Amino acid sequence: MSEEFMKFERYFDEKIYRMQNTDEIRKLQLEKLRKRVDEFCKRIPMLKALLDAKGVKSPESITLDEFKEAVPLRIQREAAASQPSEKPSANLVETQAARAGIAPSDFRILASTSGTTGEPSPYFLTELDLNLQAQGMTRMLYFVTNGDIEEIRKFVVLEAFALCMAGAGTPGVVTFIMCGLPVIPVGAETKTQKTLEIAEKFGANLFFGTPSLAEHMIDIDSEALKRINFKRLICGAEPGLDVPEIRKKIEDGFGCPATNAMGLIGGLAWCSCDEYWQDGMHYLSDDIQFIDLADPETREPVPWQDGATGLLVLTGLEGSMPPVRVSPGDIVQVRTEACKCGKPGWRMRVIGRSDDLLKVRGVAVYPVQIDGVIASFSPRTTGEFRIVLDNPGPKVEPPLKLKIEYGEGVQEEELEALANEIAQAMHDKLSIRPKIEWLPPNTLERFQYKTKLIEKTYQ
Repeated sequence: MSEEFMKFERYFDEKIYRMQNTDEIRKLQLEKLRKRVDEFCKRIPMLKALLDAKGVKSPESITLDEFKEAVPLRIQREAAASQPSEKPSANLVETQAARAGIAPSDFRILASTSGTTGEPSPYFLTELDLNLQAQGMTRMLYFVTNGDIEEIRKFVVLEAFALCMAGAGTPGVVTFIMCGLPVIPVGAETKTQKTLEIAEKFGANLFFGTPSLAEHMIDIDSEALKRINFKRLICGAEPGLDVPEIRKKIEDGFGCPATNAMGLIGGLAWCSCDEYWQDGMHYLSDDIQFIDLADPETREPVPWQDGATGLLVLTGLEGSMPPVRVSPGDIVQVRTEACKCGKPGWRMRVIGRSDDLLKVRGVAVYPVQIDGVIASFSPRTTGEFRIVLDNPGPKVEPPLKLKIEYGEGVQEEELEALANEIAQAMHDKLSIRPKIEWLPPNTLERFQYKTKLIEKTYQ
């Protein structure tokens, strides 16, 4: 592996970084989209037939509106479950390669989601895809250090996402190496106390993992964290840092700033600034993937404007996969105005996931919203809770049932009043009144991977 391969400067382009969320980058997006659609129409007959059926005769001059109208939106898990293939016996790797118009041997990493909510979504990465990931990662690192490349070079990464198949796991390790950083690949599979020991012995100073694991490390051994002397956390894969109380616990426990991040696969890079993180994460990959919004129910395009809300929709402008409109299922709100922090990129706040939506008396509620209310009652609650569903959602017969851990030192005679306070807060903020079952501290299972907030009694 050459020194040139493992070098931050190979993948970082400051000019493109500064162009994010500008008229200049929007012109570049359209140029790339037209070139890409034209290229894939020649490689993939199915895409050409799709555009022909919608009356798009000149892919090289297609507009964004024509593209969104012609190419139907697919939810990622649905797309993974129904991949077309000319060979009925083809495996998923062969099918993905056929869709991309490449050979299966062109892939370098074969990863996927866990498939806990259905068919696993594949993350099959070519050398080009890995290069795009490195570009996105360098932008994120440049963003969080305010452009201090010497600070970046001093990072020693504790890679604590699940290494087994997860997109942020082994692909994340490879991406950090490509950016020239040393990586400690403990993964979420390692026991938390052992992770802390390794982090201290190996001199880790950049945490890369889920916020729930970061919280768990604080609960296990806060004194060890003080000795390790972390400089920064980059957290993702689940809600957490959006909640002020959880962010404060993590930043106080680690003694350093925490960045809310999303992306990696496909070169996507979103991350929060330190000053105005409540307004969402800055998007730093306008030249790599085009983003638009869709109505969660009708799947029709939603106008792109400040404050708009809808399903997040991705279209790759580079990489191995064809230019199709795919949604990971996230419901988001966008801020198109420039951030007061002065850093580039429009911003996005994740409200919830389409498959986590609950409707109580017609009111739409997401677990992350419930999480925020419960966490605001810390330390009278531990912040740990479960939503109990007796029947499949999204419709929930009221009242919504919650199991909540009360905090250390809270007396039994105080619980009724506390339940009333929480119920009133949820009514004020979410228009629901839950039924609360109290549990002692540390009753609910802690997760080193993604925290499971819904308990399904009907399964």
